[in-house]
Amino acid sequence: MGALKPWHIAVLVVVLILLFGAKRLPGAARSLGQSLRIIKAETKTLTDDDRDLAEKADAQHGRQPLPPSAQQAQQQPPAAPVVDPVQRARDN
Repeated sequence: MGALKPWHIAVLVVVLILLFGAKRLPGAARSLGQSLRIIKAETKTLTDDDRDLAEKADAQHGRQPLPPSAQQAQQQPPAAPVVDPVQRARDN
């Protein structure tokens, strides 16, 4: 039950010939094959792109920023104290 038997295929071929005609079937099959090749190529490039992005993300994940040198730490001015603007308005 559900198995494709040879007479099912024969009925399908007869219906296709009646619908499209014997002259159009080879062209339709050819265009269907080309479409399937294009889809296969596109899905392959998408999976390759995903793989490349994953490799790049892994490579960047391992990077660490350089620690600041002693000179850079000494050259930075001390941070100004943070004053609340509302408090400043009340003081004046």
